[in-house]
Amino acid sequence: MSNAPVLKGLLALLTCQLGGEILVRLSGVHFPGPVVGMLLFLVVLRVCKPAETSGLVTAPSLLLRHLHLLFIPAGVGIVVYLGTIRDNAWPLAAGLWISWLAGFVATALTASALMRFLRDHP
Repeated sequence: MSNAPVLKGLLALLTCQLGGEILVRLSGVHFPGPVVGMLLFLVVLRVCKPAETSGLVTAPSLLLRHLHLLFIPAGVGIVVYLGTIRDNAWPLAAGLWISWLAGFVATALTASALMRFLRDHP
């Protein structure tokens, strides 16, 4: 089996990410470039409508199958900065709990508002 379709798919992914980075930097918008790149990739997929065997489909599938490997650098970073994390454990824990609680409340309020809206507008 040839790797050419997968390489073309990876090239398309990286090109979209580069395009997203360029768009963000040129526009001055405070938004992650890779997210814009993935939106560009979504547009490419919608326009091209690739087959299941196309590199545009197989390359992202390959990355998703091996996604766990991309977490290794984060794990190494945690180990490297373990002393700093230990010294700031309480502020980190408080920030995590407060952000979790804020997200939980925001989700509950949004779900409640949507349920009211759907009940009032069938």
